[in-house]
Amino acid sequence: MKKIGFLSFGHWSPSPQSGTRSAGDALLQSIELAVAAEELGADGAYFRVHHFARQLASPFPLLAAVGARTSRIEIGTAVIDMRYENPFYMVEDAGAADLIAGGRLQLGLSRGSPEQVIDGWKHFGYRPPEGQSDADMGRAHGAMFFELLRGEGFAQPNPRPMFPNPPGLLRVEPHSEGLRDRIWWGSGSNATAVWAAEQGMNLQSSTLKDDETGEPFHIQQARQIRAYREAWAKAGHKRTPRVSVSRSIFAITSDLDRRYFGRGGKEQDSVGMLDETTRAIFGRGYADEPDQLVEQLKGDEAVAEADTLLLTVPNQLGVAYNAHVIEAILTHVAPGLGWR
Repeated sequence: MKKIGFLSFGHWSPSPQSGTRSAGDALLQSIELAVAAEELGADGAYFRVHHFARQLASPFPLLAAVGARTSRIEIGTAVIDMRYENPFYMVEDAGAADLIAGGRLQLGLSRGSPEQVIDGWKHFGYRPPEGQSDADMGRAHGAMFFELLRGEGFAQPNPRPMFPNPPGLLRVEPHSEGLRDRIWWGSGSNATAVWAAEQGMNLQSSTLKDDETGEPFHIQQARQIRAYREAWAKAGHKRTPRVSVSRSIFAITSDLDRRYFGRGGKEQDSVGMLDETTRAIFGRGYADEPDQLVEQLKGDEAVAEADTLLLTVPNQLGVAYNAHVIEAILTHVAPGLGWR
């Protein structure tokens, strides 16, 4: 069995060809797709966070709204760029959204990736300490957020408070018990996957990572997952960790599918430079008849290693079509792979 959810970047464009023409459309359609996915039996509704872009950005209002409209499906991010976040305020937002959702949040965090503007985090008021990089700052923010989720008191109470305080040091409120076990780290390298395991976070691995060996993407990603699990065991954590991977997978079951994806997926990995020094490998996509997809996915080592699969969806094609994309995988592909 494998958990299957969708991952939406929430792109919007005023173009007449887009079914998602405004930020309002992107948000409201995201809620409706989560509701539809739950009705179809999917396990998760996940959203990407990008700043300064015509995409989803501030996650917690959306997560809270989805939580209020659904009852079973996991609700998450993949990922929140921690270079932009105040860990203390984020604990409040996350705790509130998780309580509204009844404990269903699955929050993916990351140190960040290439973005729309130069050093965008500076505009949000953040700068790395002397001698550190913005990536170091993102990991530090993530570690602080993760620590605060323990719910332990640390702040000295005012001796003359406006309202009565409980005894002892105070913590950030509201606190949602159990949320700390549902925090994931989006890792693009073997080293950061090991770091996430040492911290006690779950692992999210996307469709790109540092090209560390020159091997096919799915093999490198599978090695990353194994390194993560080895580090987890070595760290002595008590619970079983979770691991997710993302894939673009489209089952061609209708004429409309053939029109959109009949030419196939991005059937080969590609390699590019994320910055002046980082060579990255980007994983292939899948688009084919269901029986062919089953055979192709059997050879994806990283998908086999993960317990959770996030299907990236073309959200500008509308809620109804994206619900069809999810349903086709759940109905025509997942059973053939033993995922359902």
